[in-house]
Amino acid sequence: MTDPGRALWITGPRVVEVHPIDITPGPDDYIVHTLFSGISRGTERLVFEGRVPESEYQTMRAPMQGGEFPFPVKYGYSAVGQIQDGPDAGRIVFALHPHQTRFACPQAMAVPVPPNVPPARAVLAANMETALNILWDAQVQPGDRVVVVGAGTVGALAGYLAAHIPGTETCLIDVDPTRAALASALGCAFAEPDAAPGEADVVIHASATEAGLATALALAGVEATVIEASWFGTRPTTINLGAAFHQRRLRLIASQVGRIPAHRAARWTHRRRLDAALRLLDDPALDALISGESPFDTVAQDYARILDAQDTLCHRLRYDG
Repeated sequence: MTDPGRALWITGPRVVEVHPIDITPGPDDYIVHTLFSGISRGTERLVFEGRVPESEYQTMRAPMQGGEFPFPVKYGYSAVGQIQDGPDAGRIVFALHPHQTRFACPQAMAVPVPPNVPPARAVLAANMETALNILWDAQVQPGDRVVVVGAGTVGALAGYLAAHIPGTETCLIDVDPTRAALASALGCAFAEPDAAPGEADVVIHASATEAGLATALALAGVEATVIEASWFGTRPTTINLGAAFHQRRLRLIASQVGRIPAHRAARWTHRRRLDAALRLLDDPALDALISGESPFDTVAQDYARILDAQDTLCHRLRYDG
């Protein structure tokens, strides 16, 4: 059976189009009717602007991406929908799928959304999975002083997870003072860079700016860990490893969700980690990370504006009908 659907394609630098697409399921696929999908501003903006390095074309592929980098490409990884057929019809699932009205999905990649997590909030699952991986890389311990530089979606979720470890003192740092309300909703303190607390045990950098990385290094205590969670794409980055970097014996560690940290890889699969991320969304406070919602029917006109807006966290697309 072949069913039509519609999908968002990035067809050139800062150019998007919605095209019909045939959906032909394989023998082990579900057909999923999309309810919501989430636009992940950081990564999708790099793809939208053609700033994925050629060397990373394969590592940056989304699991069910269409097309090839740089263009045309069907990109995205935060879809929530309802299974339409078979014995599991009606089940709500999360899938790492691009923005599309309906799609075929291997059964193993359709992850059930826990009944206590609203489908509209489940679009945060991919970002929560990234934040969980960051916390594993950071190895935050009870009682630690944790600073997160950059209160975007991933940074804010990393702060949320750190703040829920008993005894931690967790502070979100951002140049935008309006992020103070978000920090408070997630159980974190807040400061602008010039008032940020220093001598941190763990610093997580998630601003994707040179200034943010410099701030992160400056806030780390002696022999502290600095986690670089940003991805700069093709943009060259200057990092100052002079000054007190060596004297403080800092550890600078890259965190990337494509790999499970070595100290957990023997026991954890990607599926187990995503299941855990979905369970961690059982908190209404996380709705503060949804900065806007709009219908998929207007996404071609709205996409650039959503990605360009500095106040965008996770923008949710709604699929009606």
